[in-house]
Amino acid sequence: MNTVAAYAAPAANAPLERTTVPRRPVGEHDVLIEIKYAGICHSDIHQARDGWGEGIFPMVPGHEIAGVVTETGPGVTRFAVGDRVGVGCFVDSCRTCSFCRQGLEQYCTEGMTPTYNGRGKDGEPTYGGYSTHIVVDENYTVRIPDSLPLDVAAPLLCAGITLYSPLVHWKAGPGKKVAIVGLGGLGHMGVKIAHALGAEVTVLSQTLRKQTDGFTLGADHFHATSDPETFEKLAGTFDLIVSTVAVPLDFSAYLGLLKTDGTLVNVGAPEEPVSLNLFSLINARRTLAGSMIGGIAETQEMLDFCAEHGLGSEIELIRADQVNEAYERVLKSDVRYRFVIDASTI
Repeated sequence: MNTVAAYAAPAANAPLERTTVPRRPVGEHDVLIEIKYAGICHSDIHQARDGWGEGIFPMVPGHEIAGVVTETGPGVTRFAVGDRVGVGCFVDSCRTCSFCRQGLEQYCTEGMTPTYNGRGKDGEPTYGGYSTHIVVDENYTVRIPDSLPLDVAAPLLCAGITLYSPLVHWKAGPGKKVAIVGLGGLGHMGVKIAHALGAEVTVLSQTLRKQTDGFTLGADHFHATSDPETFEKLAGTFDLIVSTVAVPLDFSAYLGLLKTDGTLVNVGAPEEPVSLNLFSLINARRTLAGSMIGGIAETQEMLDFCAEHGLGSEIELIRADQVNEAYERVLKSDVRYRFVIDASTI
């Protein structure tokens, strides 16, 4: 075992602090990655504060990892030393179930191995990207195109694929009216990607405070959900709505914004339960759905798409010792639009 520097939450709700964690030796099909940048996802905060339960502590968060390969195992064929690579929300899966064979490893029937707050097949805890190095199987590593700067590419490994996957699956594109609920770390990538796919894009945000940003990012329309007239004016408008927020919504009201056969996809994960009036589904053959990140092949497809269209995350680069302050600012929606840790400061 090798040890590397990292920032970890020693216990639930405790401030993150600098420490060291073990990394396994580089195996037959592993790559050793020197982490250059790690994005801060809202789910990092949920898990470090045990909001979803069953946390494994000490916990090193981080599943938006961009870096460079510094060593390869003898059986590695996909990568070489010096390659620019990324690691997203999981680092292994069963590899044999129907979902894994289809490239949908995120829905592995035996459960994917999360990049952090999980246990590998050896039973050891997984530690994430708030660290200097990570060892990952080459089959769960993706290539970051040369045209994407590593700092703005890091959040694509979660925020990018979390929005790309449902937008592509539900066929956002020319002739489709798409709404993105929430203009934050996830939502701003939803606007960029939906616009690049050719859809007519609307942002639904609590207020008009970020309206100028929304238009700059590619939105065609922007509406405040705090205004009751918004739900009357936009009733029956959208083919697809993607909700990115991590708080309970009045789903019945948002479903009323869909056309017949429209779909509301939730990618945010509130800690609290939500309620729903089923007539809002039944009355217009609407669908309420969920989506979780993407498989390895789709994540690579997303990175290539972003490179082709010049899409990166809007970021605020921070030192590692600013991570606790960044967490508090995320909770206040005080970031435009994703914090990224410079791993050289760990």
